Amino acid sequence: MPVNPLFQRLSLLAGKSAIDALDAARVIVFGLGGVGSWAAEALVRSGIGRIGIVDSDTVCVTNINRQVQALPSTVGQPKAAALRKRLLEINPQCEVTAFEKVFSKESAPLFEIEKADYVIDAIDSLGFKLDLIEASALAGVRLYSSMGMAQKLDPTRLKTAGIWETHGCPLARLVRAGLRKRGFTGSFTVVYSDERLPLAEDGESACGSGRCFCVRDQCGTEIEWCASKKVINGSAVTVTATAGMVLASLVLRDIIAP
Repeated sequence: MPVNPLFQRLSLLAGKSAIDALDAARVIVFGLGGVGSWAAEALVRSGIGRIGIVDSDTVCVTNINRQVQALPSTVGQPKAAALRKRLLEINPQCEVTAFEKVFSKESAPLFEIEKADYVIDAIDSLGFKLDLIEASALAGVRLYSSMGMAQKLDPTRLKTAGIWETHGCPLARLVRAGLRKRGFTGSFTVVYSDERLPLAEDGESACGSGRCFCVRDQCGTEIEWCASKKVINGSAVTVTATAGMVLASLVLRDIIAP
């Protein structure tokens, strides 16, 4: 069969056999924020045939600066559902499964990680992140993980390394400590940065005093979607999206040039 015109340019770079391999691959992306949403889009734009996307959260107006599915028109929608719609608009032939759920030890069986070829971890919560790392290792699935991308402005400082070789990243330090406590001795590749900017003196750390303004309705209605988030971290799309692209690239390069 001829190459799908959507992926003609990539086939010129990698060859038809690579396109066929990408189409046969299954990837699950956990966490659809400023990193994971871009990783998922890059994978679908590159011909991944089956993708699971996982996030229990809804789109907040403060997500618009960095999350690919976050638009004024999608505020209040489940992140996974909004992203699934976008991904299918890019490639209607892609098999996109959206999970509006939190990953944990208890929910792990729902995602059938053992059937995936790759897992991308873009989870913020430390405990769930550690759960996913352990579950991926147990399933024998290749894992690529994002460390902290908040409080950074310079995407050129992003690096890839094994988790035990990271330095200068507070989240990576916590992950290493958590894995040691759990007796985990395996390794996996992460994307991280040693940049750490201070909080802006005149910035606001509260998410709209615990409330989000519904710009979609243009009616002044306030909806308590973000009431549970007392503090949010500063972040820039130039860093988070780059991290997502690097994660997607790790998958693509492993498939195309293993």
